[in-house]
Amino acid sequence: MAVALTDYLVVSAILFAVGVYGLLTKRNAMRLVFSVEILVNAANINFIAFNRFLWPAALGQTAVLFSIALAAAEAAVILAIVVVAYRIHDDVDVSELDELKG
Repeated sequence: MAVALTDYLVVSAILFAVGVYGLLTKRNAMRLVFSVEILVNAANINFIAFNRFLWPAALGQTAVLFSIALAAAEAAVILAIVVVAYRIHDDVDVSELDELKG
């Protein structure tokens, strides 16, 4: 049984919805980082699916590799900010972090 393009798009839409839900409802900085990563993974699934079914050149795969590299750099920077915020405020609740001066 072959997997159709709509199957990939449904999985991507579900992941995107979970990521948006996490961004809108959670206040913990780590959970927000995880929600952003879920959103990036949903976009990557779309790139790969459209690459496979509509344009079989390697352009979609190249975009996904670039996106993964950017997501790794983004996660490293955000985690460093979270660690500094935790050291200063002893909490990672983003509603408590209204200023970022040390």
